Amino acid sequence: MFDLYPSWTIQSLTYTSVGKILSRYTSGKVPKAFKHIPSLELWEEVLYLTEPEQWTPNAMYQATRLFAAKNAKKAQRFYSLVLLPRVREDIREHKRLHFALYQSLRKSLYKPAAFFKGILLPLCKSGTCTLREAVIIGSIIQKCKIPPIHSSVALMKMAEMDYCGITSYFIKLVLDKKYALPYRVLDAVVAHFMRFLEDERIMPVIWHQSLLSLIQRYKNELTEEDKGDLDRLLQHQKHHLVTPEIRRELKGSLNRGEKEDDAMSMASPFSVIRPKVEEDRWDIPEVPMEED
Repeated sequence: MFDLYPSWTIQSLTYTSVGKILSRYTSGKVPKAFKHIPSLELWEEVLYLTEPEQWTPNAMYQATRLFAAKNAKKAQRFYSLVLLPRVREDIREHKRLHFALYQSLRKSLYKPAAFFKGILLPLCKSGTCTLREAVIIGSIIQKCKIPPIHSSVALMKMAEMDYCGITSYFIKLVLDKKYALPYRVLDAVVAHFMRFLEDERIMPVIWHQSLLSLIQRYKNELTEEDKGDLDRLLQHQKHHLVTPEIRRELKGSLNRGEKEDDAMSMASPFSVIRPKVEEDRWDIPEVPMEED
């Protein structure tokens, strides 16, 4: 008799009304019930009761703030299921991204691993990412500071993917951040490019540009064997503007493990030892004065 309204029914009504508020939200406080969603066990079911596709961009930003402050796995699920589709839809519809959604992407980097697993890697795997989407989302990577360990893992994952021009673009962005990458990651990136040694396709400019970024940033961290393989690759894959620049960078570079001092000593067998100059700060020469 007293169980006419089960708890789940009451909860459904509550979060349905919360969704209506979020569909009109612009600024100010969000409903308290909404703040509790990331802490719920069945948070995904409760979240969909609020109809995220109807949220305003400002409400999406508030939701991203909540999930970015909680568990990384929940944040990853929220990014991939809610935030990423909404961002792509907004870009597709308006040819640009709403400021609040752009801020949502920046806030999502509060959990770097969730950002890469929930946004960047699914975007690369989709095979449907447009250049406009890549430039907008890539600007987040360019502007924000990201811990090297997370960027290294993401770079290795992208290097292992099937080729896509958009993937080359994101690889270039991460390489241009000039991290001190582990040798394992560099080897994976070199192996990524060497997969195209026997490829009959003519690779686009972005592929050559990403290879140039690798050489410019990490030419002294590559092994002699890597450079020999890359030289053979450049004989097969050529670009009239980029390839000569890659060869020029490789020509004067060191091999992995070599130091600049060692290279200098090999280049000039005789070194000049200059005596140390000792100065007496009290020995000040007299300065002639003009007569009145």
